Amino acid sequence: MTITTDSLPNGINTCLDRLPDLCKVQYGERLVSLVVFGSVGRGTPRPDSDIDLLLVIRDLPAGRIARVREFAAIEAALGAESGSRVELSPVFKSPEELTQGSLLLLDMLDDARILYDQDDFFKNYLRDLSARLQKLGARRIWRGDTWYWDLKPDYVRGEVFEV
Repeated sequence: MTITTDSLPNGINTCLDRLPDLCKVQYGERLVSLVVFGSVGRGTPRPDSDIDLLLVIRDLPAGRIARVREFAAIEAALGAESGSRVELSPVFKSPEELTQGSLLLLDMLDDARILYDQDDFFKNYLRDLSARLQKLGARRIWRGDTWYWDLKPDYVRGEVFEV
């Protein structure tokens, strides 16, 4: 999905423009991928929307609190530069954790906006996930402004399958 910056509020655009450089400074060569998803990734944020981020980083510290502490410098730099506060909602994964899978990644197939991707790591992950879902016949079903996934439409009770 291609998102044009014209569809996003200026504060969000400024934040998205600065995030890759700030993340590279903070994480250095450990940074593998930086991805925006959710309403900002779809290009449909509301004025009160946060910015959902996926950060794939090598050698992450153990536990969410330590990971958030490490990210705090990026939030502080963004706030100092912009003079306003954009709410960031980061999800942190190591490359190994990412390849274990997560239901959250399903929605990124259509809604992800990749800001940084070392050696196309995340792009290749999404391509492989899409191929596995296609093989299962999986589909995203919209109901109004929400959706759900039917991962295996021909599922038979008791059948075991892997996404």
